[in-house]
Amino acid sequence: MNVEQIKELTAILESSKLKKIVVKSGDFEIQLEKEGDVLPAAQLPPPYYPPRQEAHPQEPVKAASPKGAVPQSLPEPSGTFVTSPMVGTFYSSASPGQPSFVKVGDRVEENTVVCIIEAMKVLNEVKAGKKGTVAEILIENTQPVEFGSKMFRIE
Repeated sequence: MNVEQIKELTAILESSKLKKIVVKSGDFEIQLEKEGDVLPAAQLPPPYYPPRQEAHPQEPVKAASPKGAVPQSLPEPSGTFVTSPMVGTFYSSASPGQPSFVKVGDRVEENTVVCIIEAMKVLNEVKAGKKGTVAEILIENTQPVEFGSKMFRIE
C-alpha cells in the first residue's frame, strides 16, 4: 500500500459515516479511525464512586437529657502523659522476646526509658520525663504513632 492509497482511504473515511477502517494484507495492517464524537452529558453513563468509608464509626445516639439538666463530662484522668516526640513505630521493648521497658504500676524517674520509637530505621529512646508511677499504657506494641500521641499516663 502506498501513500496515495492511504490518502484515498482517509478521504473515504472522512466523507462517510464510518468510524473506522481496517485494511489487512499479509503482514501489513493499517487502521484508520475518526476521533470519537463527544456524547452530550445526558447520554454519558454516571460515574462510579465507591461507597465512602467512615473514618470513625458513628457514636451511639444518646437520649435527650431532661429540660434544664446540665450534661456531665467525664473527669480528666489525673497525672501527666508521655507523648510521642515524632512520627514512627512504637516498641515497648528493646527487641522481640525481651520484657517491656515498663509495666503498669512500675515506678519511673525522669531518665527512665519507657519505650522506643522507630523512625526511618533509627531507634529513638523515649524517657519518662517525670517521676511517678506508670498508671496506664495507652498504645500497643508495634503500632504507628503520630507526633504528640499519648503513650503513657504517669501519676
